[in-house]
Amino acid sequence: MTFKKPQVLLLSLAIATVVAACGKQETPAPTAPAAADKPAETSALKLDESKLPPVNRFVVADLDTAKDACTDFGGYVNGKWLAANAIPGDRTSWGAFEMLDERSTAVQRQIAEQAAADSKATGVEKIVGDLWSTGMDAAKINAQGLEPLKGDLAKIDTLDSAEKIADYLRSSAATGDNPLFGFGAEADFKDSANNIAYASQGGLGLPDTPYYSDAKHKDKLAAYEAHIAKVLELGGTPAADAAKQAKDVISFETRLAKASKSREELSRDVSLYYNPVSPADADKLTPNFSWTKFFESQGVALPKMFSLAVPAFHQEVSKMIGEVPAEQWKAYLRFHAIDGASPYLSDAFVEENFNFYSKTLRGQKELKERGKRVLDTIEGQAGEALGQMYVKVAFTPESKERMQTLVKNLSEALKVRIENLAWMSADTKKKAIEKWASFTPKIGYPDKWRDWNGLATSRDSYYANVKAANEFNYKWNLGKIGKPVDKTEWGMPPQMVNAYYNPLQNEIVFPAAILQPPFFDPKADDATNYGGIGAVIGHEMTHGYDDQGSRFGPTGNMEVWWAPSDAKAFSGLTDKLIQQFNAYEAAPGQHVNGKHTLGENIADLGGLATAYDAMKKAAGDTPDPKTDGFTRDQRFFLNWATVWRRNFTAEEMKVRLQTDEHALANFRAIGAPSNLPAFAAAFSCKPGQPMVREGDKQVVIW
Repeated sequence: MTFKKPQVLLLSLAIATVVAACGKQETPAPTAPAAADKPAETSALKLDESKLPPVNRFVVADLDTAKDACTDFGGYVNGKWLAANAIPGDRTSWGAFEMLDERSTAVQRQIAEQAAADSKATGVEKIVGDLWSTGMDAAKINAQGLEPLKGDLAKIDTLDSAEKIADYLRSSAATGDNPLFGFGAEADFKDSANNIAYASQGGLGLPDTPYYSDAKHKDKLAAYEAHIAKVLELGGTPAADAAKQAKDVISFETRLAKASKSREELSRDVSLYYNPVSPADADKLTPNFSWTKFFESQGVALPKMFSLAVPAFHQEVSKMIGEVPAEQWKAYLRFHAIDGASPYLSDAFVEENFNFYSKTLRGQKELKERGKRVLDTIEGQAGEALGQMYVKVAFTPESKERMQTLVKNLSEALKVRIENLAWMSADTKKKAIEKWASFTPKIGYPDKWRDWNGLATSRDSYYANVKAANEFNYKWNLGKIGKPVDKTEWGMPPQMVNAYYNPLQNEIVFPAAILQPPFFDPKADDATNYGGIGAVIGHEMTHGYDDQGSRFGPTGNMEVWWAPSDAKAFSGLTDKLIQQFNAYEAAPGQHVNGKHTLGENIADLGGLATAYDAMKKAAGDTPDPKTDGFTRDQRFFLNWATVWRRNFTAEEMKVRLQTDEHALANFRAIGAPSNLPAFAAAFSCKPGQPMVREGDKQVVIW
């Protein structure tokens, strides 16, 4: 069983990478959710705030006054804090996002424990309680060993022909178990009011395609091969056979990788996800894998059209079904079945999974304690169910009201900035304003909750509960194919510390958990909040106009709404931003990839500038009170940098430089402010200092 969900689309452009936003994103539901103008009524949940870990916020004592804000702004604001706050053993990074994630996890734990203790629980409380109770029963999980997976492995053992392999891929996918490619519903790029089916590339165990070919990753490829062998051994394969099969799996995945697009390629050309074809034409492209039969096997009515994204990948899979010996297919499928299920099996499987994916690949020193791991699973499989309870105890109406005011102020500031752009023609500005007018903000939690009726869980088996939830989510998602988009759905649960922009719905979304310090603090002055959540709001709005978001119009359809001359001017400006970030060196010889991170860097730059304008307008002519000796403008930028204080393990940093669409946090702290004259004025910086970009080096886009 493979519970690692291949991503069908990476369209929700998140501001944070604390918990890979897409990795934990819930599969939305097609059926009508339950009405919820307020958080759903559950039993009397209680929250003991005295047991929650602290948040992180800007305090004057953190400043390193031996450093110059104009020379080393990151060190000035965050250097002392970073030196004093080592990465916990069960983390690979530590900063403002992670501290809020720990706090959210502590809230979730109290909720889950209460749900599990309620013997009469129904609905979402029963689902959460069952997952928590069975996940925490280490004795039963260890006693079961590999037993829960033996039925699936027995099916793989029978595969001895191309026809049986193709049939197995169809039948296993129908239960939500598909290690080879992503498949699910998403809005049609050309008709975003309606959902179609998308099939995307997948099948790789390593984070990105270059891990299979670039010499700088050869140590990780070798470690992955050793991991594959160990997992197969744990599954009962003799050591010598496991070693040979591991080599076969590496060869298998390397072939897939050569036919796949890298994360950078996908992030900088969203159109790669959209390749509309008829099932009949798709069948011709992949003669050994019938898409007509696949739709039938998934219980989905045969559509006139679906998106076969990255067709070369699917053509290669078809060739491999015909060319790769069945024994090698069995090794690949057996490994991924065990590997994907390992977090829910006995200790030996959990530890091997940790040793490679967390320790070797990312530098994590210690395995997370069981409770945190179970909560990660609940968030991944039943996140919105848990979210219904979370917002009942951890989110106030006052926070939502203040956020609505901030969103309104940021929106007005962005409109003015668009209207005043010197490089954009009047006709394109008109289109940009049309898109601005159609932004939909979502704050805190959904207006309608997802319906979880039909998901059967029990206190019998953790693995069985996770498997049931995984299949339920998959089938629920498939039920949306061919139906109108439900615009009330959310792509993140309320307890996730993140935010996102979805170009297909032109919406900006802020889950409840991010509305805490240092992002949003009801007790802080306006300047601090504008430098925190204000810049986040501006960031998400600006994603609508970044290099990929700008390819979608006000209704969410992919369309060309730019005059050619404006598109050329925009490209010239973004090239300068690429060059700025290419120059940032994280470690000797390890640079930020300015092209890969372009969308996020555009959003940071536009978001910070827009938030600053909104703050100044909100302040008006009122005197600057100077809090703790700092002006409004200074506190605005000080909190911006506080948001981006973050330590990484050396290995985690390498993974992020290769795979992450976001620049490392320390460069985000300085990248956007260095382009703003307001920053230089606030700290009396002089031309030529590192935090003052001027002339051809200064980048102003939105």
